[in-house]
Amino acid sequence: MASKANMQGNRENKVSNIAGAADQKSRGGKLTLIIISAMLLLGAGGGGTAWYLGQTQDGVKQKSPAFLSLETFTVNLQSEHGDQHLQTNLTLKMADAEAAELIKLHMPEVRNRVLLLLSSKAASQVAAVDGKKKLASELLAEIRQPFSENAPEHAVQSVLFTSFVIQ
Repeated sequence: MASKANMQGNRENKVSNIAGAADQKSRGGKLTLIIISAMLLLGAGGGGTAWYLGQTQDGVKQKSPAFLSLETFTVNLQSEHGDQHLQTNLTLKMADAEAAELIKLHMPEVRNRVLLLLSSKAASQVAAVDGKKKLASELLAEIRQPFSENAPEHAVQSVLFTSFVIQ
């Protein structure tokens, strides 16, 4: 009888172990489902945010600006107190890469315009910060001029000095 009671106890233990394992599987399945749902929700939110930030108010994707560095310019400045030279590097901020490619095609004309404008200045006109700002706006206006009749202005947004030395 003891062995019969013992067997019955073993059966009850086995049944309770199986029920406990099934309960743990059920909890593990729910936890997995919750984790997967949370990951999908975060992924959808991240994708939606990326899409939203890539749009403008009109629903058109914004283009990133492109920067085009020009080779060093060295010019003689207008004489005030003997010979003075300006050596400068310029970078053009363009509306997009397509506009930068157009400027590259006309680089000899761009460099000519810049050299003529720079060499028309005296050191006293461009030495101070205000003089540099005025020069940058004059360079911008000069570079934006069409290369041929009926051609549109170029998409140059600004002229940036990356070095500026007067000797």
